Amino acid sequence: MKILQTNAGALTNFEVLDFLRFRGASTDPTRVIANVAPSEFQVYDYLVQSAARNQTRESIDEFLTSCAKFDLAKAEKLNLINIRPSSAAEIDSIVENCEQRMGNEDEALVKMIIEMLPAPGKPEGIDEDPTEDVADQEAMEAVLPSSTKPGGTDEETVETVGDQDSVLTL
Repeated sequence: MKILQTNAGALTNFEVLDFLRFRGASTDPTRVIANVAPSEFQVYDYLVQSAARNQTRESIDEFLTSCAKFDLAKAEKLNLINIRPSSAAEIDSIVENCEQRMGNEDEALVKMIIEMLPAPGKPEGIDEDPTEDVADQEAMEAVLPSSTKPGGTDEETVETVGDQDSVLTL
């Protein structure tokens, strides 16, 4: 990537996510190798869980050309892309004087957003099946000594940790 013009305007969340991917935030699981600051990794983690995760340049460009008929300000378009509202109530909080400016067209805008901007998907590595979490917890409880299970006292845990440390150092 080459910077053609500095401070040309506000960026969408997709553009920031794309830039962080270009810098290597998505390819470094250890978060040590890539030339990305820790704060940039935190931004990356947030954006991967947002609507920007599934957006493309084409979908954003298509949305911007289609929403020209609504006479929205640049900041309003930017917020619609970043937030991806899915109801008229959410659009009302983004578009200034929405009732006066849009009338009943807010539902058409919601429908257009839902059709053109992909919905935020399930983040990578997160399972929605709660039974797997329970199975993992039960497996961990079976492996852990009874003194480190929930309900044990702090003294017992400290003693166990101390014994484990001494065993590891031998």
